[in-house]
Amino acid sequence: MASAIVLDKLTKYYPGSKAPAINQLSISIKSGEVYGFLGSNGAGKSTTIRLILDFIRPSSGRITVQGMDSVADSVAIRRHIGYLAGDVALPKRVTGRQLLHHLASLSGGIDLDYLGKLEKDFQAQLDKRIGTLSKGNRQKIGLIQALMWQPNVSVLDDPTSGLDPLMQEQFYSAISDAKKRGAAIFLSSHSFSEVERICDHIGIIRAGELVYEGTVASVAAKRMPNWQVTVSSKADAATLKKSKSLKVSNLSDLSLTVCPVASISSALLALSKVEIKSMTIKQDNLEDEFMSFYNQEGQK
Repeated sequence: MASAIVLDKLTKYYPGSKAPAINQLSISIKSGEVYGFLGSNGAGKSTTIRLILDFIRPSSGRITVQGMDSVADSVAIRRHIGYLAGDVALPKRVTGRQLLHHLASLSGGIDLDYLGKLEKDFQAQLDKRIGTLSKGNRQKIGLIQALMWQPNVSVLDDPTSGLDPLMQEQFYSAISDAKKRGAAIFLSSHSFSEVERICDHIGIIRAGELVYEGTVASVAAKRMPNWQVTVSSKADAATLKKSKSLKVSNLSDLSLTVCPVASISSALLALSKVEIKSMTIKQDNLEDEFMSFYNQEGQK
């Protein structure tokens, strides 16, 4: 499929800063794809989103959305993008229903049946003034306004913040529908489990630079398990430590954490040579992968 969002060597300097907030960032997101964007606070996630939406302008590099230039075609692009800010700011004195219908009228109208589906799925409290609602209920309205256009491109910043597990499931379902429709979704999230569940590709940004990019499946495929084992004797513990197939660290004299050095099969063969009294497995997840980049020496 064609790329719906392309960031080409994007760089952004803020006035008075010697270091770029974003440095030579290149990302391509295809139609029908969910791209998870991860990074610590201050890494450049929000700056990237603001650049995509033309809230701020790049110092160098270029962004295209649906083949249109983010600066030259900014107004036209807004007709194709659904946006949810990380800190949803909605007018407090109107009801959710008034807000959604006002926004719909500004665009010339939307599919009211789909709007009704979103209202029902998210169990939104649309007839109360927004200022009286909890964070979770305001978040639902924010999500509905971002999705109700059935946009070709969605930019969502921490979309499930404040939602309970049931409403998170409704969000995942809505994203699945958008993917099937061919929409491209750029999603910044602090939830690693969420990114693993719904994203096709992930990018990890650190100090304004992309330090990792790949498919969620490729991250999962390269993980090695860690086993916590309790052996019957110190001699067994010593045998495991001598094995070239295992990386071993002590929890106590008889309790060890072991990890395959190369293959899982060779590691299991090494473990079979000692008497194991108990064994549990811990699989690294996306959060472990994320932290490995942030714990590297030379971090910016």
